[in-house]
Amino acid sequence: MGYSNALWLGFGEALAAVAGALTGLLFVALSVKSAALAGSLSLRSRAAQTLVLFMTSVITAVLLVAPQPPAALGSELLAVAMGSGMALLILDRRAGHKSEQRVARYIERFSPNTITAVLVGVAGLTFLLKTGGGLYWLIPAVVASLLGGVVNAWLFLIRLTS
Repeated sequence: MGYSNALWLGFGEALAAVAGALTGLLFVALSVKSAALAGSLSLRSRAAQTLVLFMTSVITAVLLVAPQPPAALGSELLAVAMGSGMALLILDRRAGHKSEQRVARYIERFSPNTITAVLVGVAGLTFLLKTGGGLYWLIPAVVASLLGGVVNAWLFLIRLTS
């Protein structure tokens, strides 16, 4: 089942709905707090990082529901992993770790940003090789992506109010 993209259509549809809704809510929050966002590189980077995490799930969902050969899906998942991983790393460095709140600092350091990209890459690679789990790796990948996005959005809102 982990090596047949046709069997993952329902998962892709549900994921697209959830990730799309969270992405839309992020845009609403950003538009409401645009003045604070404009004044801080850290906040802009954290907001962009949150968008990348949500869009990783959105793009993964689109790839799952698109009718395509398995080799294309595996290759595209590897490309998503590389692109999102690089973007998240760059944005994390730009955002910095300047929080004075202990819980926020802890979550910043252990946020599932890297985990998301690595797990999407593992899903793509094992799907191509037809061994090691295949698309089952997408389940923890999208959980990490959505959880990481929500955590980053929370940190973003905390910084806007302090």
